[in-house]
Order: sequence, then structure tokens, then C-alpha cells
Amino acid sequence: MHIGYVRPVNARLLLGMSVLGVIGLLSDKVIAAEPFNAANYMTGDWGGLRSELHEKGADLTIEYVGEAAANLHGGYNKDKTARYTDQVALGATLDLEKMAGWQDARFQLMITERSGRNLAGDRVGDPRAGMLSSTQEVYGRGQTWRLTQMWLSKGFLDGDLDVKVGRFGEGEDFNTFPCDFQNNAFCGAQAANWAGSVWYNWPVSQWAGRIKYKLTPEVYAQVGAFEVNPSYLETGNGFKLSGSGAKGALFPVELVWTPKFNGLPGEYRAGYYYSNAKADDVYDGADGQPQPVSGGAFQSHGSKHGSWLVIQQQLTSRGGSAERGLSVFFNATLHDKETNLVDHFIQAGISYKGPFDARPKDDFGFGVARIHVNPDVARQGRLTNELAGIQDYDNPAYRPIRDTEYDAEIYYGFAVTPWLTLRPNLQYIRHPGGVDEVDSAVVAGLKMAVKF
Repeated sequence: MHIGYVRPVNARLLLGMSVLGVIGLLSDKVIAAEPFNAANYMTGDWGGLRSELHEKGADLTIEYVGEAAANLHGGYNKDKTARYTDQVALGATLDLEKMAGWQDARFQLMITERSGRNLAGDRVGDPRAGMLSSTQEVYGRGQTWRLTQMWLSKGFLDGDLDVKVGRFGEGEDFNTFPCDFQNNAFCGAQAANWAGSVWYNWPVSQWAGRIKYKLTPEVYAQVGAFEVNPSYLETGNGFKLSGSGAKGALFPVELVWTPKFNGLPGEYRAGYYYSNAKADDVYDGADGQPQPVSGGAFQSHGSKHGSWLVIQQQLTSRGGSAERGLSVFFNATLHDKETNLVDHFIQAGISYKGPFDARPKDDFGFGVARIHVNPDVARQGRLTNELAGIQDYDNPAYRPIRDTEYDAEIYYGFAVTPWLTLRPNLQYIRHPGGVDEVDSAVVAGLKMAVKF
């Protein structure tokens, strides 16, 4: 097997540890309020310093995520290879109530760096069309250093109202979903994966604000405003703070219900987003004719919109602990058919935490997803090929016709230590990129997460 790219890990870890005294790590999820436990970190308590900082309101850590993937069978290019991509995240969370007496206030800073190569673009998918999802979710949005979080949150009305402002991404608060799987179709806010021209997921940040209000102990509503600025996606603009290049704003609104059934938690999210940034039609040209006929610019629309539904529900407990047991999940998104490549997406699966009494911290997951391409995109591709007189798929100038991609993944997570988790996984991708001519692919993966 040819190894396409493997970046040495030790150098990355040493780099992160060298700045540990200044900033630390947080994941893309907000850290939950829980007792501090130095055993959860590889470097421990730093001689008591970490515990002391926590008591004073500062949490400093560092995290490394690495993902390897190898094509075992099928795909566009059957030359078997393995590729590795990774992310270092460095950050700090400050409890401003402890530090300055500012009640229910917090500041968070995060810097990330991504590096490596992805298997999906040229091995699994046809490079002319790509793969709709990705076999390595930690890859993407520029392999570079970025300011990923810089925000302040403040609670009011005894915690019923929460306001957050600064630099962050929509997926931190809206359409949120865990990221235990390695395939991107089962990781994070799915709206961003299919409307990425206006919704920027981790690690990209933009100027934003979010207001959340608790309606009942189990129900809250929230609304946000996020700058739409494509220049933030550019590799050289990871720390850009000016608003130059802004095209508009994205406004998400969401209702969240967090019930407990038989003492077991659930989370149900329904939301809608609207962007006032201009968006190109996927079929019509600026002159009203199909774009392949005119050959000019696409027709411009004044907005883009979509909606989502997320369901997560734990069904069973094990060993008398609600932290163990079987859960089910479901995700669905709908998107603007005039402007969006993907018009809808659905995904479902199960997860099980603590499947064995001897390994109560391990977890298991299985999911399937369907990504459907807007039919107008296929129409545009067929007309482009017809006008060019090209019908042979093997012709380099042929425009692949995209329809539906199916993704599936099964993984088992070994909690090797409280600070190290290894998740070997097996992925199956049918019609990568939604291109029927591309053979279904089988990919073996390994996801590693380390907390320092």
C-alpha cells in the first residue's frame, strides 16, 4: 500500500505544548460545567497549577485530533493509498464571575491549525465532481492556522436569557450535533456541510451575535446574526478581523426541546436560516436563458434559505447509570432549490455508550446518510455536455452528472485512558459525489483524540 501523506505527530505535539502556558484547548463544543479532574488530561495537574487556575476561573488545555483513511475497495481511483489529516486546537475559557465578579459571564478564545491530506477528493470521488461528504471530517476550510473562537457570553434574568457576541461559527449553537464519527455526514452541524457558501462551520469564525431565551425548564428559543464573508475562508485570512469583503448576513432561528423520558435525556432541534447575501442560480443564466446556452454569468438571487431537524434520544441505561446505554439520532436538512447544490439531506443511526461492564467508557456507533443533489444541477451538467458534444464519461472535459450519494459508517471507540480515545471505523460510500459511474467505495479509518 502506498502511503500518500502522513505528517509526523511528535513535532505537532511539541509545538502545541510549547505554547501551553499561554493558551489551551477546547473542542468545538462549549465545555460543560463539571468538577475538574486532572486525570482527564495527559499532562495531569501540572504540579497543582491546573487545579489552582481552575479554581480562579481559568481552564487551559490542549487537544489533538488525527484521522487516517485508506481506500480498501472501489472509488474513482483504485490505487490503494492511505492519507492522514489532523488538527491542533489551543484555547482558554475564562469564568468572569470567578475572576472579576461579573455574574454569569464567560470569555472564550480558540486558535486551531489543520494540516494533512484528504482521501475523498481524488481517490474516492471523481476529481471533476468530488465527494459530497468526506471520509475525514477534520479536513477542510483551509489547512492553516485560524482564529476559531473569540467571544463573550453573559446571562441575564437569573439565567433565562443568554447573550453571546464576538467571533464564532453557527454550528456552536445552532443545528449542533456531536462529532464522534469520522465521516463528515455524521459530524457537526449538517446545514453547514450542504450550504457552506453562507454557513461556516468550525474552524472558521465570523463576527456574530446570538440571543437565547429559556421558555420553560425544557424548552428554549434562540436567534442569531452571522456575517457572511467569503474572504474568511481564504488560507491567508485565518486571523482577519476587518469586515472587508462581507456580502451580507445569515440569520438562524431555532427551537430546542430537551426532555427526559424515564429519566433518559433527549434533544430535539428545529430551525430555519435565511441569508441576505447574493447567491447564484444553479441553472439559469443572467440573461434568463439556461447558463450553458449563454455561457455567461449565472442569474443572481438576493437570498438563500434552508431548514433543519435534529433528534437525539437515549433509550436505555446500563448498570444503573444514565451515562451508559443505547441512543438513536436523526438529522435532516432542506435547502433552497434555486441556489443550492444539495437540496436535501437525511441521516439516522444509533450509538451505545458503555457497551461492556469491563469497559464502561467505550462507545459504539453506526449511521447511514443520503445526500441528494438538486435536480437542476444535473440538468445544467447534461446541457453543458450536450452543447459541447461530449457524451463519453472518460473524456476529461465531460461534466459528471450528480444525483445521490449514500454514506455509512460503523465505529468502535476505545477509551484507552481518560485523555486518549481511538475510534477505528469502516465506511461505505455508494455513488461518491452522486456520480453513478464511480464505483462504490469501502474505506478503513482511524480517529484519534488526545487531551493534554
